[in-house]
Amino acid sequence: MSTLETDVIELWERKQNDEVDADSAGEDELATLDEFLAALEAGEVRAAEPRDGTWEANEWVKQGILLNFGLRETAPREYGGVTYNDVLPLADTSEYGDRGSRNTPDGTVVRQGAHVGSDCILMSPAFVNIGAYVGDGTLVDSCDTVGSCAQIGSNVKLGANTLIGGVLEPVENAPVVIEDDVSLGAGCRVTSGFVVGENSVVGENTLLTPRIPVYDLVEEEVVYGELPANRRAFTRFVESSVSDHDLFEGGAYKPAVVATDLAEETLEATEREDALRE
Repeated sequence: MSTLETDVIELWERKQNDEVDADSAGEDELATLDEFLAALEAGEVRAAEPRDGTWEANEWVKQGILLNFGLRETAPREYGGVTYNDVLPLADTSEYGDRGSRNTPDGTVVRQGAHVGSDCILMSPAFVNIGAYVGDGTLVDSCDTVGSCAQIGSNVKLGANTLIGGVLEPVENAPVVIEDDVSLGAGCRVTSGFVVGENSVVGENTLLTPRIPVYDLVEEEVVYGELPANRRAFTRFVESSVSDHDLFEGGAYKPAVVATDLAEETLEATEREDALRE
């Protein structure tokens, strides 16, 4: 256990026992929180990590994020000539260019405590919340939201108007995970700790959540909460348990996701143009 982890856990216990709050937090407590945020931004600590093939939450990291809300006072801050009120300032993005990443103006917001890797592209307006991890070479397109603690892998493409949920609480639950080399079409929604396996391509406007079944035609099984790796997925509607009703004729339908083999031409169609890097 690192010194930082120990300090965060001890501070969390003190907060839970009402021994410290935003009014009584002093320089030592705030220094721990500042060190924690810096480690998050550097990618040295993450809200979730894969262990034995399963993504698991790092509870102490999520506790550290919650402490930044519980032990700091809301204060007026400036961004783009507008005053906003929050417990933290936005992330300092001045060094993004040094590592080959770029974020366009007028609405691209990265909250302090979010990690953005090298060679990333963040198009405005986009929002990356505290605790999120955006891997190297990833594209976050216009009108995208990357929720708190969401884990986005390397070389991922998030299509325009895509919502990536997070899961900050409960602290023991793993957040949404998008693994390496995934392409999500425009308008996708991924929520409630769903895991999208590496090298998968998801069609536009697809909703991925643990409550919606994934019909995996490769393994010929129905799975929940994950899309296996190397799949092409899209939305279809299947019959529900609701039959004829006085208000409508015939049965009702509910959304589902169909997953098939990933064809080579699908991969070629989703490759990012080299011109975006230049």
